Amino acid sequence: MKTNPMSTKNTQPISDNETLSFTPHVTVAVVIERDGRFLMVEEYSSNGRAVINQPAGHLEADETLIEAAVRETLEETRWNVEITGLLNMNLYLSPNNGVTYHRTTFIGTAISEDLNAKLDDGIIQAIWLTPEEIEARQEQHRSPIVSKAIQQYLNDPHYPLAMISDYR
Repeated sequence: MKTNPMSTKNTQPISDNETLSFTPHVTVAVVIERDGRFLMVEEYSSNGRAVINQPAGHLEADETLIEAAVRETLEETRWNVEITGLLNMNLYLSPNNGVTYHRTTFIGTAISEDLNAKLDDGIIQAIWLTPEEIEARQEQHRSPIVSKAIQQYLNDPHYPLAMISDYR
């Protein structure tokens, strides 16, 4: 018997003939600030609760992280954006579903709103909020990363896109 090397607490023994599989979900998000307000998404979570988040979603096959960030922002907010920098990369273990998310958060600039674009299913609305309004709605944040990303954007270094490479 060996122990599960992926678990950091309460490790469970696994037999020698079991295959250990760990597949984090690769996601992207974009922090977009305009005139002191941030573009946020109000959406329904999997349990039907209304939550807020940065425009964010999963990487799809055959797209770069930057392409995913642009696509997700348009699908969730109707805004075309230019990705201008890298804010951070996070690992987050969701207590709701036990999934580990590897989130790359980009910085973007809003270019134009496409009022003819259809919002993804589950999206209530795209809203521009001040940092204070975002903080006041903390109980609605999809995860703790929502407020951390805003604080990092306001207080921490921003990194060039040259930090991201795609070797496919």
